[in-house]
Amino acid sequence: MKAYEFVTVDVFTDRRFGGNPLAVFPDAQGLSDADMQSLAAEFNLSETTFVLPPADPANTARVRIFNRTAEMPFAGHPNVGTGWVLAGRGRAKDGMLRFEEIAGLVKVKVEEGGGVTIAAPQPLSLGAEMPVDLLANCVGINPGEVVLTAHRPVLASVGNSFVVAEVTTEALTRAVPDIAQFRHAVTQYAPTGLGPKRLPLYLYAHAARGGDRTRLRARMFSPLSGTVEDAATGSAATPLAALLLSLTNDREGHYDIVQGVEMGRPSLLLASAHRAAEGIRAAVGGGCIPVLRGEVSL
Repeated sequence: MKAYEFVTVDVFTDRRFGGNPLAVFPDAQGLSDADMQSLAAEFNLSETTFVLPPADPANTARVRIFNRTAEMPFAGHPNVGTGWVLAGRGRAKDGMLRFEEIAGLVKVKVEEGGGVTIAAPQPLSLGAEMPVDLLANCVGINPGEVVLTAHRPVLASVGNSFVVAEVTTEALTRAVPDIAQFRHAVTQYAPTGLGPKRLPLYLYAHAARGGDRTRLRARMFSPLSGTVEDAATGSAATPLAALLLSLTNDREGHYDIVQGVEMGRPSLLLASAHRAAEGIRAAVGGGCIPVLRGEVSL
């Protein structure tokens, strides 16, 4: 049997037991695909990451990300947390790391104060709109509480797809996922990029604006993939930032997104978006706190 080291960190927070917990295997060489999936299910966190040697030596690592039921092409808090862990082990070069992932190359910047910011690997792409009634039924709110002023519920991605919808503040607080309705919804709404076990809904509401930053509250529900609710979702915050910028004539936008409050794990995601030659690009960052370390023998 071989022992594999792991560490856990709380991501997008400055305090232990806040933010979104993540398990990281800093050296996953020797683990099979089935081993990685089984370990992710065993940890029972939103995601677990496995660090492997890069295909291109110019990059830092190949990073594989698994949720409880499947491998993911890209995700936010796993990249922020993995970047923080590897930077602490001296893997950053000039404050940067480069991760090879299914969705593309993820660039990770390590801030002087210890925060980590990742750039999403793809520009904003939009897919099919989700019917308002279908979305509202999934989370137990009234269709009239879905705000349509700026945009309708729409599939958005910068490397990982989410249905993004604005709702009233009261509805955001009151929302509760209904798994039966989620199962029904995937039979009615199945755009490219979402499978029968994945219908992640990212709801947000506007809060007071602070200086040049837009303040938002958000919640993410994906019960079909095992995450009934997520404490902090960087790969949803990034398409949200890009989508909001696309609705303006601005060159860039900055967004403070608070998530996880209803779960008792408050998180702060510092998201941004800017216009580039290939489209609208987005990034997200935040702090990390170490929690556990140990090993698994397989």
